[in-house]
Amino acid sequence: MGTKAQVERKLLCLFILAILLCSLALGSVTVHSSEPEVRIPENNPVKLSCAYSGFSSPRTPSYEDRVTFLPTGITFKSVTREDTGTYTCMVSEEGGNSYGEVKVKLIVLVPPSKPTVNIPSSATIGNRAVLTCSEQDGSPPSEYTWFKDGIVMPTNPKSTRAFSNSSYVLNPTTGELVFDPLSASDTGEYSCEARNGYGTPMTSNAVRMEAVERNVGVIVAAVLVTLILLAILVFGIWFAYSRGHFDRTKKGTSSKKVIYSQPSARSEGEFKQTSSFLV
Repeated sequence: MGTKAQVERKLLCLFILAILLCSLALGSVTVHSSEPEVRIPENNPVKLSCAYSGFSSPRTPSYEDRVTFLPTGITFKSVTREDTGTYTCMVSEEGGNSYGEVKVKLIVLVPPSKPTVNIPSSATIGNRAVLTCSEQDGSPPSEYTWFKDGIVMPTNPKSTRAFSNSSYVLNPTTGELVFDPLSASDTGEYSCEARNGYGTPMTSNAVRMEAVERNVGVIVAAVLVTLILLAILVFGIWFAYSRGHFDRTKKGTSSKKVIYSQPSARSEGEFKQTSSFLV
């Protein structure tokens, strides 16, 4: 008889041996890919690998007419940017007792096109100003870099002395550049660059933006015009009233009323005024 520890070790070895024997009897069911992510330029053929083991009679569904199925994967005759995505290789036996799958990410590489920008020609100091940059062709999607007067704008304006007086937020993914608030030092020529790691980076046209003060002169002029129009209105009302356009009576008629009462009887020698007139 061995010690308790030796008995436990023997039991453990028997358990492990049983697992190994079961694995050999049933077979190891696996599906895998040698390239879980594939990058290929547009209009080129590509193969997405899908290898399997442990299946006695595997079967897979076809993808499209332009895709050829092979026991080791699928082959595209020519890929387009619309083919970018994640593909799943599913393998199962006819009886459905065993099943496995693996995912392969396909990225069709397309260089960026020339980006377009939306930049105001002028913006008021102290207000919020939004500049945008975008392009639609790049795959994977492009990231954007902004330039002011030919100088790269850092993500954090306070990190460099050249932009320490600016207050902006720059989003490299969306291409949006927001000044909040705009300062006088933000006047300049702005452009952006799109790049996605494939092909040549593309740069937009440069557009100048002027940071201007609030136009007090225009406000004063507007107030003066309003006062002049009000004065003309008052004069027009006075003139119409002076010409009698607001008199409700008609010409040729009198507005006076006369009341006459007959004298009453009186005794001789007594004189009293009994008639009255109201004018």
